[in-house]
Amino acid sequence: MARIQIYLPPEELVAVRDAASRSGRSVSGIIRDAIRKQLTRTPARGPVALLNGELKRTSIDHGDVHDEV
Repeated sequence: MARIQIYLPPEELVAVRDAASRSGRSVSGIIRDAIRKQLTRTPARGPVALLNGELKRTSIDHGDVHDEV
């Protein structure tokens, strides 16, 4: 492993230290895991949802579907 130095705003440092304290792990371990999760995340490919046919209502009208008989 290589040693590096990073600068964090005070609120981020407090958050990292709190997470380390709660989990019983080191600050560096928390940071390494966060970096690993961010960099190894697989981006979504293709559409997330498919629409087949004509759009009948918008998301604003979503609750009104229960009013239809």
